[in-house]
Amino acid sequence: MIIEHALVRIDPADREFFEADARAALPLITSATGCHGAEFRRQHEDDTTYLLLVRWDSVDAHLEFRATELFTQWRALTHPHYVSPPEVTHYLEPIAR
Repeated sequence: MIIEHALVRIDPADREFFEADARAALPLITSATGCHGAEFRRQHEDDTTYLLLVRWDSVDAHLEFRATELFTQWRALTHPHYVSPPEVTHYLEPIAR
């Protein structure tokens, strides 16, 4: 399993609308094949920055999601609020505890 880590920056005047649309969008991504949960978290120090964390089976599962109608719907809800493209990276399994 991998974790998608995306930093999202929004227009400060848009925060309430973004959060409402993000709540509506999360069920879309979590219903995607290979997705095991997703969440947005607002940054404490800068309330225009959010962290999106998504648990995927693999990077391929994430990329396959991007080719679906679910992604089109996700994008229609979330992307209009972004002031710049999200910074997306993927993280591997945790180091042994």
